[in-house]
Amino acid sequence: MTTIAERARELTDTREPFVHATVVRAQDPTSARPGDDAVIRSDGSIEGFVGGVCAESSVRAAALDTLRDGVALLLRVLPEGATPFPDTPGARVVVNPCHSGGAIEVFLRPMLPAPAVRVVGDTPISAAVATVAAFLDFDVVAADDSSTGCTAVVVAGLGRGEPEAIRAALDAGVGFIALVASGKRGVALLDELGLTDEERARVHTPAGLEIGARTPAEIALAIMGEVVRAIRVDGLAPATGTSAARPQQAVDPVCGMTVLVGAETPHARVDGQDFWFCCAGCLASYTAA
Repeated sequence: MTTIAERARELTDTREPFVHATVVRAQDPTSARPGDDAVIRSDGSIEGFVGGVCAESSVRAAALDTLRDGVALLLRVLPEGATPFPDTPGARVVVNPCHSGGAIEVFLRPMLPAPAVRVVGDTPISAAVATVAAFLDFDVVAADDSSTGCTAVVVAGLGRGEPEAIRAALDAGVGFIALVASGKRGVALLDELGLTDEERARVHTPAGLEIGARTPAEIALAIMGEVVRAIRVDGLAPATGTSAARPQQAVDPVCGMTVLVGAETPHARVDGQDFWFCCAGCLASYTAA
């Protein structure tokens, strides 16, 4: 049987983002115990145990928020009518109307893969870019590997293999392609490729921030500075995500809980309108009314 730790390593190895949820406090009566843990994937699916169905629904919804902003969160799930916790930075309190009566605290840690950069070329500049990228904790992809899943591609062949590398990166959906070339040569090369306006906007040449760089190391610094700015400021994302689209959310009309809509979510269609519920009990209560 695969443990949660083993599953987390598998997801990390395949560069799939997920959230590691760990119960850090449990107040009876509750089915969860400190140390219980689970992984929540970007499609909202959960593997492991962090409490009953109602608590689990709150954990899953909060976990998806941490995947979006990358910030860890302490989730406090309290029964209705409980004395509220004081506001604490980094903590969120949710009231669980269908809770058995206990309370739990779950630490949600988003596990996001490092951005990957593919470096194309066998030149002093390409070597320097790989060194700087590794120092910045990027995953450096070898030139002969695919651009799929890369956040950026740096083409530093200085005249060798450039059209093929640019075309492959564009076809893979890479949002940031840095071409190391003079302004004049870069424009001529892009003209020869016959790119669309959208494709051309993804190719940056001359590559790098304007810092007066001259040496390979300085040029690498300028290029990676531009890549970091694109990620942190412009929201540059990987070419393809192993993460699925964020699942739909709905509010249980009985207890008011936010639930993730999926194949197993209790559901009813009443007077032509769809409703989803946190559990079978809320579904039965609503349809009996």
